[in-house]
Amino acid sequence: MKNIVAKKLLLGAVVLPVLFSGTAMAQEQPEAYASDGRGSVARDSSGDCWRSGYWTPAMAIYECDPDLFPEPEKKAEAPAPVAPAPAPAAVTEPEKVSLSADELFDFNKAVLKPGGKQALDDLVSKLGGIKYDTIVAIGYADRIGSDDYNKKLSLRRAEAVKAYLVKEKGIPADKIFTDGKGEANPVTGDTCKGTKATKALIECLQPDRRVEVEVAGTRETVQ
Repeated sequence: MKNIVAKKLLLGAVVLPVLFSGTAMAQEQPEAYASDGRGSVARDSSGDCWRSGYWTPAMAIYECDPDLFPEPEKKAEAPAPVAPAPAPAAVTEPEKVSLSADELFDFNKAVLKPGGKQALDDLVSKLGGIKYDTIVAIGYADRIGSDDYNKKLSLRRAEAVKAYLVKEKGIPADKIFTDGKGEANPVTGDTCKGTKATKALIECLQPDRRVEVEVAGTRETVQ
């Protein structure tokens, strides 16, 4: 290997005076590499540049001696843009609607009336765009009759509301919970006087005969 390098340097020393005859004296700095007739750096059959006898590492050029130059710094790639997280869906407060039992059922009955069905249709249409998490139907009764009877009556009314929402409106049954509170939590308070089921008392206690439907869920529209 040493003989080959020495040969390259020697040939360079011989070729240079011929290629640069009459110009060497005019140059302040000698050439580090031999040039061919076109002015390009002369190369051997292996593609290596011919160094002249004046060559020093300080005179090296990158195309001939890249090992003598530091590797170019690699530019740091810009991080890929992070897609923004989707905006969360707006969570709605539980919506509570109180429906008069007289609109849903006849007095002392638990069979939905046509007006009651229409009231539930309107309720579902108002709740459009909500993904139902929980729907609770709670039935109530007035104070006429026994506690046990009124509790069972109020539960049957709540169950009738659930059955309609499931069969007619397509709401999953496992999303709807029912309960009957009987004559608890009267809306009328002590404003209605009497204990006998007179027409006047029945009309006065009408607000207590009710079904409360509470819907909790998430609106599907993103804000």
